[in-house]
Amino acid sequence: MTADHQSLPPSLALACSVCDRTYDRWAWRCDCGAPLDFETAPTERSDEPLPADPPSSWGNARDGLWTFERLLPVDGRVSLGEGRTPLVEADDWDAEFKLEYVFPTGSFKDRGATVTLSVADALGVDRVVEDSSGNAGAAIATYAARSGIDAEIYIPATVKPAKQDAIERVGATPVPVEGSREAVTDACIEAVEAEPEDGAADTWYASHAWNPAFFAGTATVAYEVCAQREWIAPDAVVTPLGHGTLFLGAYRGFRALVEAGWIDEVPQMLGAQAAGYAPIADALHGGSDARNEVADGIQIRDPVREKQILDAIDDTGGDAIAMSAAAVERELDALRSRGFDTEPTCAVAPAALGRYRERGVIAPDDDVVVPLTGSGLKLQ
Repeated sequence: MTADHQSLPPSLALACSVCDRTYDRWAWRCDCGAPLDFETAPTERSDEPLPADPPSSWGNARDGLWTFERLLPVDGRVSLGEGRTPLVEADDWDAEFKLEYVFPTGSFKDRGATVTLSVADALGVDRVVEDSSGNAGAAIATYAARSGIDAEIYIPATVKPAKQDAIERVGATPVPVEGSREAVTDACIEAVEAEPEDGAADTWYASHAWNPAFFAGTATVAYEVCAQREWIAPDAVVTPLGHGTLFLGAYRGFRALVEAGWIDEVPQMLGAQAAGYAPIADALHGGSDARNEVADGIQIRDPVREKQILDAIDDTGGDAIAMSAAAVERELDALRSRGFDTEPTCAVAPAALGRYRERGVIAPDDDVVVPLTGSGLKLQ
């Protein structure tokens, strides 16, 4: 029985984010075309009620982000000890940086990959596909290798060689696609929807944009930030924003902690987009003719979960702004000069932090956390 036909356990049951339809068998999107989410809220996944007070310690350090397994939809079947990334003072930015680039594959996408492949393993999946500009593909490929699941990663033909190498080294098959980032996704979806040939394994879409398991994983960044801050949430969080993988995951994580009664309120969620690829910022503020080709990891013109992102911004009094290539390059130099060796896309968030302060969106005495999302070592 394939993953698409077996009945799901309650923790993996799916619900449409737009219409009222629910699914007790795996599907990668609703029949109405909208993305699916897990029907069960994070705070309701455990057989026992969550304690009224947050845990006083992280538990076993070897568990990594799976310390928060009771808030996750599956147990940690496929793990490399990921999580517990450092939260450090960044005095030059008057903020705290969450060093998400120290994960096993060098980016925060490992949060989503460990949960996604754990779900795939639980469902008995034999083969996964993903489309990615690099980091998500490397993460899915690596965790697929960890689980013994075959993987094909659809990538732009122009992807940085180091990122393609990272996919190939762990035994996954990269599938370069000419054209836009949207063309890469279209090619991947075509493969997902194609009927398998005789004897071939069904294809399971391990998408960082569509698959709800990925967002359950990225929600753990919020759990970790609050645990590291002794369960006091920051006033604001600034993240890069493409498909919203980290932005929306963090929002959901903070929301779950509010529902558990472990923090008082969700931080103001602030997004940083690349000029020319900024549908959220454009919807809020109008577009411009500028183009940012430096922040290649967030060049998404049509995010799958755009409405959910806008709802999160509205719910938290947040915002999204578009940053120029020049601003990102200046910020990248500043980060590296202070010892933060990140990739260019990562620099869009601390660059936006300064802009938000100039505009008065962030008050001078606000506590701010900025995740640094990808390693500069991937550019070598």
